[in-house]
Amino acid sequence: MNPFVTFPVLLLFCASSLHAQFTELAPMPEPVSNNAVAGAQVNGKNYVYSFCGIDSSKIWSGIHLKAWRYDVDAGEWTQLPDVPDPDGGKIAAAASAVNGKIYVIGGYHVAQSGNETSSNKVHVFDTQTNTWLADAAPVPVAIDDHVQVVWKDSLIYVVTGWSNTTNVNKVQVFDPSVNQWSEGTPLPNQNVYKVFGGAGTVVEDTIFYAGGAKATVNFPATSTLRKGVIDPLDPTNITWSEMDEPAAKGYRMAATTFGGKAIWLGGSDVTYNFDGIAYSNSAGVPPLDRITVFDPQNSSFFQTNGNMPAVMDLRGAAKISEDEIIIAGGMAGGQQVSNKVWRIRLDKLSGVDDNEGELGFYKIYPNPSFDEINVEMRGRFEIEIYDAKGTLLFYDSAREQTSVNVAYFPAGIYWVDLTAENGLRATEKVVIKK
Repeated sequence: MNPFVTFPVLLLFCASSLHAQFTELAPMPEPVSNNAVAGAQVNGKNYVYSFCGIDSSKIWSGIHLKAWRYDVDAGEWTQLPDVPDPDGGKIAAAASAVNGKIYVIGGYHVAQSGNETSSNKVHVFDTQTNTWLADAAPVPVAIDDHVQVVWKDSLIYVVTGWSNTTNVNKVQVFDPSVNQWSEGTPLPNQNVYKVFGGAGTVVEDTIFYAGGAKATVNFPATSTLRKGVIDPLDPTNITWSEMDEPAAKGYRMAATTFGGKAIWLGGSDVTYNFDGIAYSNSAGVPPLDRITVFDPQNSSFFQTNGNMPAVMDLRGAAKISEDEIIIAGGMAGGQQVSNKVWRIRLDKLSGVDDNEGELGFYKIYPNPSFDEINVEMRGRFEIEIYDAKGTLLFYDSAREQTSVNVAYFPAGIYWVDLTAENGLRATEKVVIKK
């Protein structure tokens, strides 16, 4: 069986119908960006943790090992002992909570000369005693700006990322119960999979990660959703697939789950260095106020703008309940390192469970088709048809319904892209047979 396959995606942009609620909380003790953020429960209380990062100077000497804890109920921040890395401050690490411990993995150091060195350290924080334990077994391949997710509160998956000189296709699996690393099924050795600054999460037994920068000229952001299905009987066995999809674009977003869906928050569509300046043109990069939702049940995307604060340079978020997350720090508009803390209510995403909004606003039939495709959509809409290579073959506008003659199209897979007058958009795969 080929472990690398592609999967179809239905894309829905519902900018006018999705709503989230966000609240500003007590600020962090000082501005910090590119900090590893995680949440944990201690004796039934919720806490948010921040480790490492860069201060408002945005230069190499402002990269540090500071750590803080936020008491959600009390609304208070407490300084913790610094992350115990003898090599000094670092950014682009990631933190994961498993069974009362938080594992701060990877990251990179920046020297005065500008040289950057990826870290192989795994620091272990005890949430009961608020102390650092001895480091766990080091990551086999030093890593930074990686995707880091937890499966079933047991295993930590470190997926792709940058290792000193380039992006890697490694999938490194850590079992905290035995302090041991294993090698997971590697990603295909392709730039579409290998990224730094991507973000991901786990829905049941499946890893989803989106965006990130590929290691080509100027490190462009990718528009790809990757899917890794974990074999519960052998969690190192993962079946990888991908889909090139505009809604998956992003860089240094936060990721979480809600209601069986994968969610990405904030970030930027332009890649940049740790100072917030674009790799491509040395201009300042703007953050996004965007929330992206992917529903694995029907392979659909939702996106909304303006329903969260604009913030980028995120390295994690703290999930404090099924429908609430907290993001802390990051970089705001004007590349300003932020001390702001935001609580976001995901149950206010009114479009997430709106089945009529997902599937009822249009029809494409028959599918498969031999000579004609019929399209129905409320109001006025635009229709575009692309071949499997992304070449535009047909464009038209219509009201309520239209028919397209496809008898002259060769047999194969095509994509029908619909855009409604209210901005709602859908893309569906259509098979043409002869």
